[in-house]
Amino acid sequence: MLAALRLLQEHAAAEEGFASPFEVNFGLFFWTWVVFAILLVALWKLAWPGILKATQDREAKIKAQLGEAEKLNADAKAALAEGQKLQADARAQAQALLAEAKAAVEKERAGAVDKIRHEQEAVVERARRDIAAERDKAISELRREAVDLALSAAAKVIGQRLDSEADKKIVLDYLAKVETH
Repeated sequence: MLAALRLLQEHAAAEEGFASPFEVNFGLFFWTWVVFAILLVALWKLAWPGILKATQDREAKIKAQLGEAEKLNADAKAALAEGQKLQADARAQAQALLAEAKAAVEKERAGAVDKIRHEQEAVVERARRDIAAERDKAISELRREAVDLALSAAAKVIGQRLDSEADKKIVLDYLAKVETH
């Protein structure tokens, strides 16, 4: 190769003057093709297998990364779907719990209202019994006083004191007759 370069230098020195860029020099043309062919064969034998192997390795690595990315994407989509399903289930459970709690509160409220109503009815019934008992007691007391007054008045009218037990019995029998009519 050095010989070829020396030849080119000698040939260029032999020619005098500046050559035009459009001028065709067949010697230069020939040696350019020879150097190109030598470099092409050297690159074909030495560099091309390494470049091709590196390119193929890179392609395989990219394909593996794409496959892994697709797998991870599918896993992420599955996890997202599962998360959405779990979220929907949690919402449904929360709604069910709220509905159950509302029903329990309503049931408890209804029970409390019924209990209070029964207690009120019991209080009213007790008050009625107490009032009736007090009324009966007051009526009995009034009868006794009426009997005592009637006996006192009759004793004054008759002028003598009557047997109080026998007289009371007569008056009470009379009052009982009057009440039944």
